[in-house]
Amino acid sequence: MTARIRPMRESDLARILDIEASCFPTPWTRGMFVDELAQDASRYWVVADSPWGLLGYAGLMIVEDVGHVMNMAVRDEARGLGLGTSLLSALVDEAEARGLRRLTLEARPSNAAAIALYRSAGFCEAGLRRGYYADSGEDGLVMWTGDFAAPEAVAAARRMRERSRAALEGVRLKRTVPDGDSTSHGDLLLAIETSCDETAASVLCDGREILSSVVASQVDFHRRFGGVVPEIASRKHVEAIVGVVDEALEVAGVGMSDLTALAVTHGPGLVGALVVGLAYAKGLAAATGLPLVGVNHLEGHLFANVLADETVEPPLVALLVSGGHTSLVHVPAWGEYHTLGSTLDDAAGEAFDKVAKALGLGYPGGPVLSKLAAEGDPGAIRFPRAMLHSNNYDFSLSGLKTAVVTYLASERRAGREVDPRDLAASFQAAVIDVQVAKSVRAAKACGVTTFCLGGGVAANAALREALRVALAEEGVRLSVPPLALCTDNAAMIAAAAHFRLWRGETIGLSADAFPDLGLS
Repeated sequence: MTARIRPMRESDLARILDIEASCFPTPWTRGMFVDELAQDASRYWVVADSPWGLLGYAGLMIVEDVGHVMNMAVRDEARGLGLGTSLLSALVDEAEARGLRRLTLEARPSNAAAIALYRSAGFCEAGLRRGYYADSGEDGLVMWTGDFAAPEAVAAARRMRERSRAALEGVRLKRTVPDGDSTSHGDLLLAIETSCDETAASVLCDGREILSSVVASQVDFHRRFGGVVPEIASRKHVEAIVGVVDEALEVAGVGMSDLTALAVTHGPGLVGALVVGLAYAKGLAAATGLPLVGVNHLEGHLFANVLADETVEPPLVALLVSGGHTSLVHVPAWGEYHTLGSTLDDAAGEAFDKVAKALGLGYPGGPVLSKLAAEGDPGAIRFPRAMLHSNNYDFSLSGLKTAVVTYLASERRAGREVDPRDLAASFQAAVIDVQVAKSVRAAKACGVTTFCLGGGVAANAALREALRVALAEEGVRLSVPPLALCTDNAAMIAAAAHFRLWRGETIGLSADAFPDLGLS
């Protein structure tokens, strides 16, 4: 997991305040940071960013030809990786670019690690500010650099830049191995996904690069029954999982000994299907000693957006729509999820399949129904928009499905032909209208500028376009994964596992499957 230094943005402040509160007895407030960012060229603030969030930040105040380091902090779990050096190096680079004469700062005399860092960057002790730290009464140690034009200052800056480059290139996951020892290594994850009727495995490098993504579908086995049969799904997972995992490793060109960790979906989903994947993953973990990460399937759909677009970062709101789930989720930070609303009955994908079945389109009916809808008139039939004007973010599609079936039956009794294209378009419009309206309202209420769409129904072109247009009018950017990452796959599970592993979150060999696992 590589990190990068970039300018601070106001959208970073939620995570910055968390770091600030964990590092300082008297943390700055949001208003203080907002005021700083509103300053002119007399301020320079940077953050150390990573795919899964901010790792640290630093700020510089410039007065005439002197720069003062105002604040610098690194998240607890990211300390010891050289990020302090990288942040300080960014401030030194800015000072030299502006032609400043020197940098100054205050440090607690008791903070030996910080003082050592500053000394390595060419700072030296210049005096004390008595009782500088109000929370403890401790003196403030004043430190400053020599003149930036002096040979020794130039040499110190050069050495720090070299350490900074090495640190940014070498930041890797802090993982916890089964015996509890922490090590820092690269991350190569093998993930397994068996939550429903796809057996999938993927190898992901560094949280971003998909080395392989293998999916074995069971659609042909379930089509004759008009839907997924749990017993058949479990049996087919047992038959396919060894070959799928072997193929994922072969395509990636790696062996088990190359892996950093294993990951598996442990909920939500069909309990029998989940158990197959979880049991196989636990067997691999027991045989290899590799740490095992349990992943929430819904979190996987969220992280599919990160695989598709590295600029996606919280705060954001996401709409997760699939055969089993329809939920609006507020994401202030990765790992912090607040479900704003969800379906009270049928999920969107389930409703599409049921209407398709009523039209005799077979299973899975969603993709076929969407293609028909593209040729029909969405205003031909006025179907109900359930809960469109409710004062919450919940959805209900059971009534809409019943209205479609009732309309079909009444038209057929009357001897009138029903144009399946118009019916499909009208049904789809009724679903999309509610989802778009509530999505836009949620984005505005949460004050976000990024909105993510995930799940199998995210492949619906009409939904994607309607959301894009409506959100753009509110200044909100829509992120949607490519089609291959919308449907169930293991690459998205690996991406979520990369984040969880970085936080040191693993599961043991006694872990259970959770068919009703919530996103929290």
